[in-house]
Amino acid sequence: MAQRRLGKTDIAVTPIGLGCWQFSEGAGPLGNYWPALPEAVANEIVAKSLAGGINWFDTAEAYGFGRSEQALSRALQAAGKKPGEVVVATKWFPLLRIAASLEVTIRDRLDALAPFPIDLHQVHQPFGLSPVEAEMDVMADLVAARKIRSAGVSNFNAARMRRAHAALAARGLCLASNQVKYSLLDRRIEKNGVLAAAKELGITVIAYSPLEQGLLSGKFHDDPELLKKISGPRKWLPGFRAASLGRSQRLIDELKLIAAAHGVTPSQIALSWLVNFHGDTVVAIPGATKSRHVEENVGALVVKLSGLELRRLDELSRPA
Repeated sequence: MAQRRLGKTDIAVTPIGLGCWQFSEGAGPLGNYWPALPEAVANEIVAKSLAGGINWFDTAEAYGFGRSEQALSRALQAAGKKPGEVVVATKWFPLLRIAASLEVTIRDRLDALAPFPIDLHQVHQPFGLSPVEAEMDVMADLVAARKIRSAGVSNFNAARMRRAHAALAARGLCLASNQVKYSLLDRRIEKNGVLAAAKELGITVIAYSPLEQGLLSGKFHDDPELLKKISGPRKWLPGFRAASLGRSQRLIDELKLIAAAHGVTPSQIALSWLVNFHGDTVVAIPGATKSRHVEENVGALVVKLSGLELRRLDELSRPA
């Protein structure tokens, strides 16, 4: 399976990884976004991801107060994986915390993920109490102490990302990544400078919500009655309103046409566009709550879109 460097690090990842927010077991303010998954289902999702060629997994402290990290570790061990055989990314939650908290809490992160090391440690949000320079300085200390392999950020705007990059560069390191929301239906990073800065500095963009919570599958366009069955905060997202579905209908129709030509699904076409349109800059972390979701994720790794198809989706998704 073809792999890419994570930023300018020596870490190699597949263009598609697995987002593990859904392993939160329903705990905490972020964990209750998804229904709790039985351990057997989480294990199956991870095992099928590995079998399909995916080599990296993204989790976070805030996903169920560490429960997602623990579930991921159990699943990797159940699949027979050993430390060093997969790439693991996690995130520190900065709410009401100073940079020193990164050092204080790293043992909790390592314990939750044990025996697997942290290949990528990310600042989850840009609202810590310390300057970004202080946060990156502690990250550099953690790299020097071999407690993490690389440092990244999440939800940072272009200016803050540049500051993080500069702070790490002063310590002889690179900023590996910026994890942001990005999909065919959310292309803000192309306008706000994040994508341009990432390309300029050699920073990988990790796209979360790459399928827009299922909207790009087309199932809600085909059967709007499904909108009534959505539970949790997702039902309040703007994309799930009737007017939004109307604006994105042409894009969904084109995804279906291209999918039929390739013998795959619209979701797989959407993922393939996302990780290929900008060369090696963008990788994606779709989640999965069922084994069939994993099959779609890994299937997207082998879809080869033509230049015409890439440009057509680019054109149609802009107004959507």
